Amino acid sequence: MHDALFQPIDLGAIHCPNRIFMAPLTRGRATAPGMVPNEMMATYYSQRAGAGLIISEATGISQEGLGWPFAPGIWSDEQVDGWARVTDAVHEAGGRIVLQLWHMGRLVHADFNDGKPGVSPSATCAPGHAHTPTGRKDYEPARELPLAEIPRVIEDYAKAAENARRAGFDGVQLHGANGYLVDQFLRDSTNLREDEYGGSPENRTRFLREALSALIGVWGPERVGVRLSPNGETQGCDDSDPAATFGAAARVVEELKVAFLELREPGPDGTFGNTDVPKQSPLIRSLYSGKLVLNSDYTAEQAEADITAGRCDAVSFGRPYISNPDLDLRIAEGAPFAPNVNVPVSWYLPGPEGYVDYPTLAEERAA
Repeated sequence: MHDALFQPIDLGAIHCPNRIFMAPLTRGRATAPGMVPNEMMATYYSQRAGAGLIISEATGISQEGLGWPFAPGIWSDEQVDGWARVTDAVHEAGGRIVLQLWHMGRLVHADFNDGKPGVSPSATCAPGHAHTPTGRKDYEPARELPLAEIPRVIEDYAKAAENARRAGFDGVQLHGANGYLVDQFLRDSTNLREDEYGGSPENRTRFLREALSALIGVWGPERVGVRLSPNGETQGCDDSDPAATFGAAARVVEELKVAFLELREPGPDGTFGNTDVPKQSPLIRSLYSGKLVLNSDYTAEQAEADITAGRCDAVSFGRPYISNPDLDLRIAEGAPFAPNVNVPVSWYLPGPEGYVDYPTLAEERAA
């Protein structure tokens, strides 16, 4: 059963024993101050080492780029040491893990950044509220990144990639999805620039190209991936012609020979996107010849069908991996998935409850 899901696959230089990947999941368990990964996080990730590949939770490349309570960073030596404990635990359990590199752009509230506004391609403001250490607050207008500062942000990506290498990861993934900084540059509702970073779809992919090139300069293309979300409005970030925009982005990823591209395309119950917007994955599949990973709201049967039909090469599972640390074994045995409980509170609040206390299938049966 599900034979296609259990075929090995190589993402560039990363060998994956199966095609059941763990999607990036923000969980808010890092230690403050400093946003440092800890032993509880090492336990959490090692419990899920049966995934063909673990893509880590989104991880801030700089203080300026991180605006989520208790999410980890990768800019300090202390953070590198904390992540090294995580990668050691995953590798000891037989797994593979890449670090997702995150700059939230205009979604960083000033409370996270010493009172300074977040940065974005243009001086726009996200709708809704930010989750801050002192409660929910309205988003505030971002500061437009001047041309002279863009190289500094690209260098932050390069330094984060170097730190990920020091921490023992198997590679990195650029977070280019869900309305964060790279996505803000890609889409014409948030990128109002009239210079070489704005205007045409090709110009709006320039920041994506430069960020990916910085990661490739550290890791080589064979250990670099990228996540995109070509699925309509997300956190106030939208585009008038997603086929043109994300087609241009796919051409950049193809030209740079990036090892894998993950697409988030929500189903009816998904988040971060308008599920009525036509999916762009068939177009992107025709333009990008590397390994394509699809994500969001999959069942095992749907994942098997899409891999068998050639629509993708692997599937990344998100919420099922929260409550099923041995998701690959449950799929192999045709066992039901354990449900998430006490959600969404247990997704994000500190502590082991709803994080490292979900039983494996063997433990369930023994009980």
